[in-house]
Amino acid sequence: MVSPAPAGVGTPGSAAPHTGHGSHTLVGVPNLFTAPNRLPLVAPSILAADFADLADDARDALDAGGDLLHLDVMDGHFVPNLTIGPPLCRSLRRALPDAFLDVHLMVENPEMFFEPFARAGADHLTFHVEAAGERTPDLCARIRDLGLTAGVSLNPPTPAGALLPYVEHADLVLVMSVNPGFGGQSFIPEVLDKTRTFDARLRPDQRLEMDGGVGSDTAAACREAGCDVLVAGSAVFGHPRGDRSGEIVAIRGSG
Repeated sequence: MVSPAPAGVGTPGSAAPHTGHGSHTLVGVPNLFTAPNRLPLVAPSILAADFADLADDARDALDAGGDLLHLDVMDGHFVPNLTIGPPLCRSLRRALPDAFLDVHLMVENPEMFFEPFARAGADHLTFHVEAAGERTPDLCARIRDLGLTAGVSLNPPTPAGALLPYVEHADLVLVMSVNPGFGGQSFIPEVLDKTRTFDARLRPDQRLEMDGGVGSDTAAACREAGCDVLVAGSAVFGHPRGDRSGEIVAIRGSG
């Protein structure tokens, strides 16, 4: 998983129209995950942004070199916190029409949120294997029927074997490197072993994302383990506006 996929490979297979964004304009057209223009991708997580001025804060992170925005959705049940819903996604889409929106559903019944977030302008949806179990292939198909790419995630205590049977159905595998629920936690290095396990199983048109405690000090280990999408919240938004590009360059490993 070191080179971008060619155009037309691994695109969402659906006849349903979608007006997506961030290089994803119609079903059948590659999006940022299935055919990226560079790797690794850096995804600033808006959970760490200034919600009182979210659009401008998020725009600054993209202007500083971020490739997409990561939206953490928590329901207060699957994880012990409550965050955002489709209305915020819709507002962010209006403010940033060209941004690629990567929505991470940390919720008990993820299928309840597929259509609302698709209508709100999301480009990609990731749900948890712990919440879906054997329904994982069907849920991936349902996401693609909405014209979005589909991801599957697992938490630090969950073994790789819980997700491995479903890898072929996902466009992206997300490995949590903190216990989900709150931002600003420390990276758990033990997850790198299962990250390497996934890396060996993924096709060139599938992405491997790391989320939790990723910054300039931990990104190299993530990249070496095969991750090509790096979610960074506090590491990016902890810097003042206009001073975030250096951190993003360091996370990407470029420059």
